[in-house]
Parts: sequence; C-alpha cells; structure tokens
Amino acid sequence: MSPVPPDYLLIGHITADLTPTGRVAGGTVSYAARAAASFGLKVGIVTSTAVNEPLLDALSPYAEIVSLPAEHTTTFENIYEPAGRKQYVRGIAAPIAASDIPAHFLRAPLVHLAPIIGEGDPQIARLFRDATVLLTLQGWLRRVEDDGRVRFKRWYDAEALRSIDAVVFSEEDIVEAPDMEQAFAQSVSNLFVTRAERGGTYYREGEANAYATPDVELIHPTGAGDVFAASLLASLPTLNHDYFVATRVAAALGAISVTRFGLDSAPTPQEVQAALQQAVRA
Repeated sequence: MSPVPPDYLLIGHITADLTPTGRVAGGTVSYAARAAASFGLKVGIVTSTAVNEPLLDALSPYAEIVSLPAEHTTTFENIYEPAGRKQYVRGIAAPIAASDIPAHFLRAPLVHLAPIIGEGDPQIARLFRDATVLLTLQGWLRRVEDDGRVRFKRWYDAEALRSIDAVVFSEEDIVEAPDMEQAFAQSVSNLFVTRAERGGTYYREGEANAYATPDVELIHPTGAGDVFAASLLASLPTLNHDYFVATRVAAALGAISVTRFGLDSAPTPQEVQAALQQAVRA
C-alpha cells in the first residue's frame, strides 16, 4: 500500500529566528503548517535544516516532515535601529529541487510554495497540475549581500506563474518596485496584496476587489501574512473554491494572529470553525 498523501503540502525552509530569548522556529512553513492543521488537514512539509535540528520538534506534531540535511538551518536576525529594521541571514539550508519531493507528496490537492530566502525551483509548480497551488512570494523577492544583509530582488517568471493558481504578498514586499502589483495582477488568476490593518486587495482575473480586516489589538505582526495565506488555501475545499468567501476567512484568522506571539499566532480549530461559519453567513 502506497503512503497516504497530505491534504496540504508546504515547500520551503523553516527558519531559526534569533531573538533576545534564543532561537525560535519561524518562516512561512512554520506558521502555515500550524494554521493548516487547525483546519483538520493532514499536512506535509518538504524543507531543509541542519541535521538534528531541535526546532523541528515544534512542527512534528502538526505535519509529516521531510527535511533535507544541510550544514546550517536558515537563520534570520533582525536588528532594529532608529532608521528602521535591518534583516540579516546568518545561515542558509540546502536548496530544494523537484527530485526532493516524495512521490506520495506529489498527489497533494493543496500545495503551498513557501520560499523564505530564494530556495525552491519555481518550476516545481508544474509538478502539481491537478492541485490548487498557492505561492507566498516574499522569499523570491530577497537577495543576501556579502555581509548577510537582506535586500530586495525583483522576481517575475511568466512560465512558472502559469502553473500557480494564487499568489500572496504584502505591499511591504514590493515597496521598492510597486509596479509589480499590476504585473502580477495581469498574470495570475488570483492575486492577494495584503496591507496590514488596512485589509488588502484581491485581484480576480485582474479586477481589483478591496477586502477589510477586523479591528484588533496588535501584539505582534510576524506571521500574519503566512496565516492569511494558509487559511485562504486551506478553506477553499470547504467553500467550493469560492475565493471571495475564503478571503473573509483568511482576513479574520490573519487578524487573530497579530493578537498573539510566535507560532501560537496560528488559529485554533475552534477559531477556524467560527471564521468559516461567519464568512458563509456574511
């Protein structure tokens, strides 16, 4: 008997985020795995970390993990100065190729491409012709300078985008190239540009539709966009792939995420059910 495929597949590096209290698990994969699991979905992860990375323990209860061995786990450090945040990468794990994806993972119906620092061949999307494929773009918009500092890098691959059903990025991700918003809006069927407490814009076949975000008390914004994206994709099968209703679910759960810190910002199963019911009634 062949292994059971995951319902929701994530491809990308988990990260070790350096904080005043030590290393903590982060990255889109980490937040999205927790969020997707709260929808009751079987989650699979293809990632890369240092051998015996203890941060994987934070995700193993929520997902089947395939971790490619590397010398380093991808590690981020944020330095806050009066002029703003500077972000540095202190280590990068191994690249992820199409050949690294287990055969049963290829049958996943929901696929989330979640690069964090350029890992993952964009053409991996072509492997999942029968799946709904979502890309959180930020990791392909980054380059690392010699001193480790993260800088913006323009990315646009028309061929890869033809195999991707939805793209999510923040307006902050493209502040150095705002023209990218319209370029992507004309290239993918479903584009979501998040705008923090101002909600965001859902482009359906190039047509802009604004959506609102519930008003909440901000505790910590990290991971909100990842929870939004994962909640969007995870809710689609329940909602007959109605992206407009799924957007309401994602906006509600993304807002909840900023009221908590770290991976606990992912929604609970009870919060997922409440958001689904409210979105359908709206």
